[in-house]
Amino acid sequence: METEAIKLLAMSLAIGLGAIGPGIGIGLIGAKGAEATGRNPEATSKIQNNMILAIAFAEAVAIYALVVALIIKFV
Repeated sequence: METEAIKLLAMSLAIGLGAIGPGIGIGLIGAKGAEATGRNPEATSKIQNNMILAIAFAEAVAIYALVVALIIKFV
């Protein structure tokens, strides 16, 4: 296999596998947040604030995967 082909494969695996975890995590966060809001509607603002913070942390992992993929491509 050529070096360029290996780099492209590694890059696509890095972003592909690196986005699966955050995608599942954000889905679970949304589902549990909706469930918690349904059980206790008075706490909606506190639940929503915690959800937004958790989604930001989960999305940071996907951004790290993107950075790794870009490093593989350009280095």
